[in-house]
Amino acid sequence: MDLRIFTEPQQGASYDTLLTVARATEDLGFDAFFRSDHYLSMGSADGLPGPTDAWITLAGLARETKRIRLGTLMTAGTFRLPGVLAIQVAQVDQMSGGRVELGLGAGWFEEEHRAYGIPFPKEKFARLEEQLAIVTGLWSTDTGKSFSYDGRYYQLQDSPALPKPAQRKVPVLIGGHGATRTPRLAAQYADEFNIPFASPEDTERQFGRVRAAAEKAGRSPGDLVYSNALVVCVGRDDTEVARRAAAIGREVDELKANGLAGSPAEVVDKLGRYAAAGSSRVYLQVLDLDDLDHLELISAQVQSQLN
Repeated sequence: MDLRIFTEPQQGASYDTLLTVARATEDLGFDAFFRSDHYLSMGSADGLPGPTDAWITLAGLARETKRIRLGTLMTAGTFRLPGVLAIQVAQVDQMSGGRVELGLGAGWFEEEHRAYGIPFPKEKFARLEEQLAIVTGLWSTDTGKSFSYDGRYYQLQDSPALPKPAQRKVPVLIGGHGATRTPRLAAQYADEFNIPFASPEDTERQFGRVRAAAEKAGRSPGDLVYSNALVVCVGRDDTEVARRAAAIGREVDELKANGLAGSPAEVVDKLGRYAAAGSSRVYLQVLDLDDLDHLELISAQVQSQLN
């Protein structure tokens, strides 16, 4: 089981805080640092000092880290034109020496669009499908050749399809709970399928749908990585678990039911249930970014048991 650190900076985090967490991610042996792509805090969080942009953050971290993978869960398709996004991701991939992964979703949080004057179209999923075709098409076009696309929502004419990423292929992540369109899109474009905040039972069902869609598309289901994103709250004893749960405004019983919470042994056991459901990678949603001891504990007493 591969563990990655997943942050939600819109809840309140500066770039310096994210850099500290990313460096700890690298030093403690985790595989990757991922972040959400939001401009507005959710729930009761004040969001101070204000939002940070996902790809500007990752560009900075690309130069400040050496080993870990860097990416988004998920870049909002409503925030960026696909041609611009292809340039941004390719450049950050070059800046990192080929360590970037692109999670791309349709976008869903209408309030943040209103707050920052970003259009919130009704046809988000159909736009996402065109965005995936364009971004992957631009990257896969041979140097010296051009790329054109005539879609309902986006048109590109004689693009030089530059710059190219450092990697031969930037891994693309697609995720969600949709029963039909999401698996089909994953089968067509994804290198990894991620299901966020789902039980082992729901995870197994959704992975089965994606595998079936891959077979229908003439693709081997084993070509994809299957992963989860789950909130994490680990403590050496019940008191520490309760303290960490309180710090993020959650109840211990709820976290144990819906995430990875409890002692290291409890969390290792729960991860085993996800592995049995077909998951080989878990993004640990870390909500208290000032608690680096939490990451150290997970590294020493959870991750060490999975290798």
